[in-house]
Amino acid sequence: MVARGSGPSGYAAPMSFGMLTGLGAALSWGTMDIVSALASRRIGSLLVTAGVVVVSAAWFVLIAFIAKPSREIGADGIGASVLLGLIGAGAYLAYFTGLRVGPISVVSGMVAAYGGLTVVLSVALRGESLTSTQAAGATIATVGVILTGVAFDGSLRGTRFASPGVAFAVVALVLFALMAITTDVALESADALQVLVISRLATAIATLAAVGLLALRRGSVEEPPLVGERGRMSRTWVPIAVVTAGTLDVLGLLSFTIGLETAPTWIVGLASSFGPAVTIIVAVAFLGERLKPIQWFGLIGVAIGMVAIALP
Repeated sequence: MVARGSGPSGYAAPMSFGMLTGLGAALSWGTMDIVSALASRRIGSLLVTAGVVVVSAAWFVLIAFIAKPSREIGADGIGASVLLGLIGAGAYLAYFTGLRVGPISVVSGMVAAYGGLTVVLSVALRGESLTSTQAAGATIATVGVILTGVAFDGSLRGTRFASPGVAFAVVALVLFALMAITTDVALESADALQVLVISRLATAIATLAAVGLLALRRGSVEEPPLVGERGRMSRTWVPIAVVTAGTLDVLGLLSFTIGLETAPTWIVGLASSFGPAVTIIVAVAFLGERLKPIQWFGLIGVAIGMVAIALP
């Protein structure tokens, strides 16, 4: 493996660029999360997931048609890209389901932990290194994530998951971290555009297959709107929301993948995980959601831990 961030330009420049591209992805994905959550509360998470990934795949096919790939792709690159797409299908479905059934602020806070897990996997599987401060930060962030996802009623017996969405968030954060590592592996044998096109097509095919199977099993894939939930959009706006979310997904993936081509995996993955912060702010400020004190404390822990991880 070629060590990213080495060479004549030194280490600081690639690190800074990786942080910027990761933050660009975070902004796109954080905005996408809100739009997708509102749509999924109207028609269900499976249909929204399918719509978003189909729009995303269509964009990448169009981009590839205009900007030709720079090199031939081999079997290793195709295999890694397809695997990335399948992991992505599971990650998006789990996340959008969590956003549908649980408080957006809590679910997003939990999923933000994929940045910390990406750091751990980058060290364990990709041979990247952390300082002792960064390792401590990963630990603090993990504890913060646990506090964000639980409700505490004054005793250990009364401690529980804050929402059914938390279980889906845990699955999503693991899969998102695996997506970061798999993307890094795929980029070793294919260029970014090839990886994005193949992986997104695989994600779209897998998601559409899930939609078809569910339709055959129960005759419908649309889930009833959540009664009493704030932030449910009109059905008229759902197609616009899905197209918007798919477009934001493309922008996030482009920024994320460009970062992985030049900077260490862990710094790009960590910076991109700040996206849920955007989601949480919107959910609390505009959608009427409320966090308990222990969950605020957990979010602060996540922020402190991630800052520590980002220190040189």
